[in-house]
Amino acid sequence: MKQLVFKEPYPKQRDFLLSRTRYTAYGGARGGGKSHVARMKAELLCLRYSGIQVLFMRRTYPELKENHLLPAMRELNGVAKYNGTDKAFVFPNGARLKFGYCRHDSDLSQYQGQAYDVIFLEECTQFPEKVFTTMTESNRSSGLMDEFFPPRMYFTCNPGGVGHAWVKRLFIDRRYKKTEHPEDYVFIAANVYDNHALMAHDPDYVRMLENLPEEQRRAWLLGQWDIFEGQYFAEFDRNVHVCRPHGIPAHWRRYVTLDYGMDMLAALWVAVDEQGRAVVYRELYEG
Repeated sequence: MKQLVFKEPYPKQRDFLLSRTRYTAYGGARGGGKSHVARMKAELLCLRYSGIQVLFMRRTYPELKENHLLPAMRELNGVAKYNGTDKAFVFPNGARLKFGYCRHDSDLSQYQGQAYDVIFLEECTQFPEKVFTTMTESNRSSGLMDEFFPPRMYFTCNPGGVGHAWVKRLFIDRRYKKTEHPEDYVFIAANVYDNHALMAHDPDYVRMLENLPEEQRRAWLLGQWDIFEGQYFAEFDRNVHVCRPHGIPAHWRRYVTLDYGMDMLAALWVAVDEQGRAVVYRELYEG
């Protein structure tokens, strides 16, 4: 059998490869080597675990084909047998790596009733939250492995896109519902400066990111999640406008602000100190 050889991962990629958390997200900025390390991890899992069932997804088929399916055909040629009908690679140990996409809600039906030990959502901020929640139902033990393996999902992402809000809530702001467990979520931040190979071989790409308009530069180059297209307060900066939690003195004047909205109710609890600075200490958003 042909030997599969991988390039040495850099430190942030190594952290992603070693992560065994229930939900692991990687990236945050462009040029951090997200796609490469995600596919590498999927292939390594199939080589390591007999019978494992892995699903690797992108939003559209053209993106899936160009960014992953064609490279995987080159990488796994002579290592795993490819089935063009299923778009899946079957390894000698019984492991299976399937490539899929979900552009419309109707595409979700093809995954219902199926079980995958590991699911990758590549560029997950391009997926609506419904895709994530639906795919968690398919992320369960396949029953085909020779050893115990707790189900996991892996994500790569950049700020922006239709899925920006749910990804930011889970992995950046870490605001969880009662049924969600904080210890199940980990985010590994990486940017172009962590990708030493890209820095060395394509400095023009780095300069392009550095020369973008300020808001876009902060999102694409630095991976700042509070800056994205269409945000009302574009000047919001977490380093300036967020402080460490602290007690609210009893004599501070307090307010509750309320916006009923068209489809979303928002409320903020605000305390004002002696200098007139307002501190938001509680918030509520409900459909």
